[in-house]
Amino acid sequence: MGLLSRMFPAALVAAGMSGFAEAETLTAAPGQPLQALLDGARAGDVVKLAPGDYHGSIRIDRPLQLVGTEGAVLDGDGADNVITVSAPDVTIRGVTIRGSGRDLQAMNSGIFLQKTAERATIEDNRLVGNLFGIYVHGARGSRVARNEVEGLRGGRLSEAGNGVSLWNAPDVTIANNTFRYGRDGIFSISSSKDRFVDNRFEQVRFAVHYMYTNDSEVSGNVSIGNHVGYAIMYSNRLVIRGNSSDRDRDYGLLFNYANYAQIEGNRVTGGPLTPIMQKTEDGPDDERGMLPQPKRESTLGTGPEKCVFIYNTNHNKFRNNWFERCAIGVHFTAGSEGNEITGNAFVGNANQVKYVGTRHLDWSIGGRGNYWSDNPAFDLNGDGVADTAYRPNDLIDRVLWTAPAAKVLINSPAVQVIRWAQAQFPALLPGGVVDSHPLVAPPKSRASKETR
Repeated sequence: MGLLSRMFPAALVAAGMSGFAEAETLTAAPGQPLQALLDGARAGDVVKLAPGDYHGSIRIDRPLQLVGTEGAVLDGDGADNVITVSAPDVTIRGVTIRGSGRDLQAMNSGIFLQKTAERATIEDNRLVGNLFGIYVHGARGSRVARNEVEGLRGGRLSEAGNGVSLWNAPDVTIANNTFRYGRDGIFSISSSKDRFVDNRFEQVRFAVHYMYTNDSEVSGNVSIGNHVGYAIMYSNRLVIRGNSSDRDRDYGLLFNYANYAQIEGNRVTGGPLTPIMQKTEDGPDDERGMLPQPKRESTLGTGPEKCVFIYNTNHNKFRNNWFERCAIGVHFTAGSEGNEITGNAFVGNANQVKYVGTRHLDWSIGGRGNYWSDNPAFDLNGDGVADTAYRPNDLIDRVLWTAPAAKVLINSPAVQVIRWAQAQFPALLPGGVVDSHPLVAPPKSRASKETR
């Protein structure tokens, strides 16, 4: 047999032809042609990789398990996909996978699941220095779990791929993975009924990026220090629950043409980031990725600019979320209608609300509104609801939005008189957001993961 060892050869021979129906474990060693071993395997076999480096791309075209022992590394040597899977019911577990090609048009990936690779299981692997980590290209019913995915470093974001890309692949679960570097942590387009659960994202552009993906769930995820936490676009009937965004730069949550979603128990928190070390321009090559070098110390800023941005987003339920220490708590614009915004906490934001519009919007439902940390109202009857309505914006805010240079006058007596007059005579106030039943204490955040 030369390039493999079969664990039960004598038993198979004794059993005759019926033995070929039973699964075997085939063991490969470095330096032997792995593709030949895979081509010789039968459906249900386990191909076990001994420790060491295996070079070159491979293809799996029958249902089997590819299992690595500690120290087993598949290296694509910078060309094509490292692993291409075309068969259903394939499992890839416990392997370090590195060195895919760099062709964005060809979608070069550490693991590429073709449409026929339904119900694939990708778990407990380490993918490092690939263009795309894992590409689920139509492979419905697949599961990606407990992997560590580190994308490309040292180049332009536009030339990097995503940790996991998912296209037209319903019923996919992506759970308990860690994503660092590259473009987006998880990018989903034109899919449905998928679940992204309990993943962790650091130093990427968008932690989760949804485009045209419906009837799906994003829950229990943690985003730390990325450009945007959760970007939900052109998608309907989603559940966005129990996620956290910790010091993401621009937005914690971004909704653009997202409708009929349940957005509950999420937490967005701003504040200074821990200093990080920037790489040198000519740092050493670390297995297709760049090592951070001690060039200079800097921070990624306080972030985010906006806890949540709501743009042309309709008929959603924002409940029991926590938005804290952002430049703007919520930016609400572009004709968003029919949204329920209640039970949320807006804590210590420089501007609680930026509303671009002239309509009157009441952010309370059934006698229950939201908590505003800058609301000085009383609760004389002790029912947990303030005795007076809360208005986060006035005419002066509108002047500042259109003419930021006017900030130099914000503490002038004239401005203070105008604000006092508006508070005494609400009829002078423009259209905008009002919370007619503001809460006097914040609800508990349901974000399920600690940010360590």
